[in-house]
Amino acid sequence: MYETALADRLHIKSNLVYKELDFWGRGNMTSSSVVSLQFQGSSVRTMFSTATSYKNQHYSELKRKCLEDKELFEDPEFPITNASLFYRKPPPGMVEWKRPREISDGPHLFVEGISSHDLNQGLLGNCWFVAACSCLALKPDLWQKVIPDWKEQEWDSKHLENYAGIFHFQFWVFGEWVDVVVDDRLPSINGELIYCHSKVKNEFWSALLEKAYAKLSGCYESLDGGNTGDAVVDFSGAVAEAINLEAEAFHKDQGRMDKLFEDLFKVYDRDGIISCSIKASPSEIEARMACGLVKGHAYSVTSVKKVRLGHGLIAYFQNETIPLIRMRNPWGKIEWNGAWSDSSAEWKKVGSMERNKLGITVEDDGEFWMEFRDWCKYFTDADVCRLINTSLLTIDKTWNEVMILGSWTKNAEPLRNRCGGCMNHKHTFLQNPQYLFEVTKEVDEVLISLQQRDMKIHRRIGQGENLTIGFAVFKVELNRKYRMHDIITQLNVQTTTYINARTVFMRAMLPKGRYMIIPSTFKPETLGEFMLRVYTNVDSGCRELTEHQPRMTCWSKLTGGADPYVIVSCEGSSVRSTVKADTVKPVFDTRAIFYRKKPTKPITVEVWNSNAVKDQFLGQVVLTGSVKDSTNPQRLQLRKSGRAMADEMPGSITLRIVTSTELTDM
Repeated sequence: MYETALADRLHIKSNLVYKELDFWGRGNMTSSSVVSLQFQGSSVRTMFSTATSYKNQHYSELKRKCLEDKELFEDPEFPITNASLFYRKPPPGMVEWKRPREISDGPHLFVEGISSHDLNQGLLGNCWFVAACSCLALKPDLWQKVIPDWKEQEWDSKHLENYAGIFHFQFWVFGEWVDVVVDDRLPSINGELIYCHSKVKNEFWSALLEKAYAKLSGCYESLDGGNTGDAVVDFSGAVAEAINLEAEAFHKDQGRMDKLFEDLFKVYDRDGIISCSIKASPSEIEARMACGLVKGHAYSVTSVKKVRLGHGLIAYFQNETIPLIRMRNPWGKIEWNGAWSDSSAEWKKVGSMERNKLGITVEDDGEFWMEFRDWCKYFTDADVCRLINTSLLTIDKTWNEVMILGSWTKNAEPLRNRCGGCMNHKHTFLQNPQYLFEVTKEVDEVLISLQQRDMKIHRRIGQGENLTIGFAVFKVELNRKYRMHDIITQLNVQTTTYINARTVFMRAMLPKGRYMIIPSTFKPETLGEFMLRVYTNVDSGCRELTEHQPRMTCWSKLTGGADPYVIVSCEGSSVRSTVKADTVKPVFDTRAIFYRKKPTKPITVEVWNSNAVKDQFLGQVVLTGSVKDSTNPQRLQLRKSGRAMADEMPGSITLRIVTSTELTDM
């Protein structure tokens, strides 16, 4: 796995003003105000879509032509030259490109099916890719998508005339499935495959899949060093989450460790894919530890299970279990030798039936079990890839997905610039793309994934490093529909770590409200493309905000809610809070932004009590909203409305108001 550089986070103070920002035109608006208040009373998209042909090479057309011409396919887009092998470090020997029938008798795509035990890593440092392939082999729904038409692609010994030396594989690239065609000529030295290969000499699915992935990445050497989670995403369209096991130190906290196990158990049970590794310095890469684990090496997780302890009926009555996790070394050998390893004494605690169900074998095949606590202790990083269910035709939880492609672009005009860097750069941060979404349930789990373009294809020209990226999430005004230009009352609910990974992920429980996602690179003026995916329980209406201010008129969006509630109004526009039931001391987390044509028009905050027949007026405050008014929180007495406005009513309201004559200040 790649080592990752972390960037420090810095939260913007709420009173920043972007003085250097300009705007394109005021229209008829002359000022804008943001109100934040508290009140105290008197006492899916379908994942498996049609694939796009890579390099405009269509498998069926190319195969038909080869059969008509009675020739085996030779791929002009990935020729058998050194450029397809390497850009810097050549293989250790004379490479010959051989077709499978020149390597073994009776070649096949699969021999006795597909298995996670099929694969062995070759000369490349691509254990991350091989680990992902091992995980893929466990998921029939996935590998049959990555290896389409697998029955048709298989060798038919009875009809060799139908063989054309051409194969195709599909990968999920930046939001779409891409079909990659390859010929069957594979690099070998002394008649042996030098890269990924199967244990059985006449099985070739892994070698051909690796060749297609190398073609997509530019050459074989571009696969030297990578991240298992990235490969899994390319195989599935999953959402990847990186977990720093070392920093989180789960093994020292039983409660947090139990929760992590339950999370991983659910991910695995729902066909998700998990991998792990141990950080290593450059001199420690692939160094074997005393416990048998290998540093700087990616392992695929092949099972997550609570194993029942005890023998016979006693085991069922006691119902005592232990959390175990099973992994596979892509080398196909060298295993963990601690507790719960193949021949350890711990297995005596488990009945024979349970051991048989787990498939315990005492052989150095690279697959082994560990107690979950040891796994958390020894491994430093894990990649958790969730297959998000967006299908309505299911009894499982269905997520609503919004996927948006965007880019960080540079423009000399601040209002049009879209590469402002992270929040450390307070004067440019809000120039980044901004995406609004809503949580309509009282509390909802929200998943957000920010993914940049894969950079491996640029390694040959020395530009293959990922950008350092991340994003911040703000809770904004209920009626916000224009871009933010300052952070005043908006609440920064979460900021990811900025990291040079291909994907940055966030999972959070968010209360009802309107939110803004601001993705960015760590440094300003760094250009790149990204894909933003947002998952909520119901439609979030996620969309990019592109307008900076109202054009000629401004109508604030009325949002619903009803025991007590508040209504904030200005020039015919209003925002209504949610109801706080059964309380005389409610606290509202309500924000609103207004654009006024006439700065003398006041802003009114009314407090109401929701009733079944008729709502009850509890009082109001009227604010001038002058630019000279204090921007600090202020507590005001509630008053009556109309001609009796001078009369006080029970209760007070605490609020904050900020006003500016520059429409792009907020």
